[in-house]
Amino acid sequence: MRKNNSVPPFKQFLLAEIFKVLNKHPNKTFNYRQLSKIIKPAVLEYIRNTHGQSVHVEELNSELRAEVRTLLETLKTRGDLVESEPGKYKLKPQHVYQEGIIDITSSGAAYLLSENEEDDIYIAPRNLKNALHGDRVKIYLYAKRKNQRLEGSVVEVLERAKTEFAGTIQLSGRYAFVVPDSPKMLVDIFIPQHLIGGAQNGQKVIASIVDWPRDARNPVGKISTLLGWPGENDVEMNSILSEFGFPLEFPKRVEEESSRINSAVSGKDITGRRDFREAATFTIDPEDAKDFDDALSVRNLGMGKWEIGVHIADVTHYVKPSTQLDKEAYLRGTSVYLVDRVIPMLPEKLSNNLCSLRPEEEKLCFSAVFVLDEEARVLETWLGKTIILSDRRFTYDEAQNIIETGKGEFAAEVMLLHCLAQKLRSERFKQGAIAFEKTEVRFKLSESGKPLGVYLKQNKESNKLIEEFMLLANKAVAEFVGKNKETRGGKRKKNLSDDLANGSGVSRPFVYRVHDGPVNERLQNFATFALRWGYKLKVDSEKDIAHSLNELMKDLAGKKEQNVLEQLAIRTMSKAVYATENIGHYGLGFDFYTHFTSPIRRYPDMLVHRLLESYLNGEKGADQDLLEEQCKHSTQMEIRASDAERASVKYKQVEFLKDQLGQEFDGIISGVTEWGLYVELTENKCEGMIRLRELDDDFYEFDDINYCVTGTRSRRKYTLGDTVRVRVIRCDLLRKQIDFHMVTEGNSHRPLQSSATDANPSKKSSGKYRNRLPQQKKNKRF
Repeated sequence: MRKNNSVPPFKQFLLAEIFKVLNKHPNKTFNYRQLSKIIKPAVLEYIRNTHGQSVHVEELNSELRAEVRTLLETLKTRGDLVESEPGKYKLKPQHVYQEGIIDITSSGAAYLLSENEEDDIYIAPRNLKNALHGDRVKIYLYAKRKNQRLEGSVVEVLERAKTEFAGTIQLSGRYAFVVPDSPKMLVDIFIPQHLIGGAQNGQKVIASIVDWPRDARNPVGKISTLLGWPGENDVEMNSILSEFGFPLEFPKRVEEESSRINSAVSGKDITGRRDFREAATFTIDPEDAKDFDDALSVRNLGMGKWEIGVHIADVTHYVKPSTQLDKEAYLRGTSVYLVDRVIPMLPEKLSNNLCSLRPEEEKLCFSAVFVLDEEARVLETWLGKTIILSDRRFTYDEAQNIIETGKGEFAAEVMLLHCLAQKLRSERFKQGAIAFEKTEVRFKLSESGKPLGVYLKQNKESNKLIEEFMLLANKAVAEFVGKNKETRGGKRKKNLSDDLANGSGVSRPFVYRVHDGPVNERLQNFATFALRWGYKLKVDSEKDIAHSLNELMKDLAGKKEQNVLEQLAIRTMSKAVYATENIGHYGLGFDFYTHFTSPIRRYPDMLVHRLLESYLNGEKGADQDLLEEQCKHSTQMEIRASDAERASVKYKQVEFLKDQLGQEFDGIISGVTEWGLYVELTENKCEGMIRLRELDDDFYEFDDINYCVTGTRSRRKYTLGDTVRVRVIRCDLLRKQIDFHMVTEGNSHRPLQSSATDANPSKKSSGKYRNRLPQQKKNKRF
């Protein structure tokens, strides 16, 4: 940053804070609202130190945003920043080398992922060197050509994402090759004869890369695990776990350390804890759950006040930092939920027994306790260690029955919690939360794991009850740390309510769950598409966006286009991540949010428990840089776990339809690409593709502006959301792919019902592609 003595001191301070954030994240883009949120604590401290007085936080917001917005424009004009998209800025690149994560597509094209996805850098297959999908690499950045995306070549692999790959072994005399399952692993692994390990030709195995000689096309590996024969349920599920980098079992040292933990709750363990053993307490979880993270307690305080306890398993009481258990939990990052099994983050002794809040067992907890009035207004908040004794374990269906009938054990308590949860939910939406409802596919499985049927998970009032109180606890913990800053003397205030209202002091390192607002370009495109269906969105302000999206979700309920438009709306949003810099959670409408309520299955929650305990005790927290690294790792593992879950669902969908080859189904076009149409079957939500080459009645061109493909001769159009009838023609279990054929009427294809795609026939597409090269535009699906 260039120093300018003519700039007033306060603006110099703002410039320094802005550059501090930008230098820490040189490849990330920020808008003025994000930067204002991040630097606001430092600005408050500057004002107090300079003027010796406090300033109301809300009064500062608008002035700070205006100043930051002006400075960003000035820095862009001066050449210090580049505006990568309207309103988003980042440091101007100073070097021809960049580092990042490689994302490889099945076509062989690759991209260096920056924190802003619009700035991904294309890497041609010939320039990959020996980089594999997910590796952290260093690339040489070529000079940008006019109207072309940035392009580079790999010069060094800095860190392998993984070295073990599941695949099928092909024996060939004195050697073998393992053909990886993942379509993003573009090379086979060479296995010398002495490292085959007894595997038979055609079996599923896990191969570990041990070497990659210079100039060799294939890496050298060894067979580390023999999975079994393809098609067996356990083999395929273990193969998916391996594909996404999750271990199949716990190391012996971890199991041994777990076995040495004393299961008994001693008097020493209870000392200093608030006792809730006499309070009415219960859990509400899925029917097949064993890891009960959370419990709720209810006490009537009289005068229209209720004490509601949100009790969370005190996992970090047992799992100490730097132990084998802790290291393994960090590496896994999360429990993984496949179609037919759970792969826990912690060994079974902890996840299903010692830490699980089972009924009639004394359990140690970390709790958020609230005093609420009858309108669900929070009057008091207490955070601290507790001991509980759960009276009852409810399934969601059992709790739902009580809500619907008003009868059953603890009916009064359940009905009270339901009433309060509804009011909490209503207030959240008034404050700008968005009501996205994600459709989750479930399977009825035989004992051998064969799918017998498909159904959708229902999110009922009992699910929403638990959700609201978990959100309340997560928010309260984040507010306590985010608003209750460290005082100069290092001592915390005794009154929590005063702490939250005051907001003075120095920011403390913490793990926030943050969610940025919608990506403007995507939102505008979505609003245009939704209008063709008759749905009008206001996108002028964040408040308008949230209100419009909520109205859209209500209007879509039960309609054929519901799933398509809901998924498109979700795609306009940024992804929620873990971070030490708080920018709030847009989707929930919270200024402060974290994950505190699931430490059995999420490592970030364990970090939050440790930090919260330190701050409650007036101690220092963690190193900021280390914590940020842990946040990034946790986000990556969350994404991997989600990808693994989707892969297991997709496998079961393919397996389910494999027995129905030749049958016809009604469906809706759920995605449009230049290579084909994705169709989701109405009956069972299985998704497959109609490849454009299968539409042999015309030559179809992809229009990425209008979400459709159009026949060049007939002008016949297939658009996102169209209802069609298809026939199942191929089911490839290895690739987890389903192929459909459009059912013909006479000699032509036509949609059963088309959306209003001709509302703007005069608009020309800027996205028609024929034999498109990968470097021209990154593959899109709409």
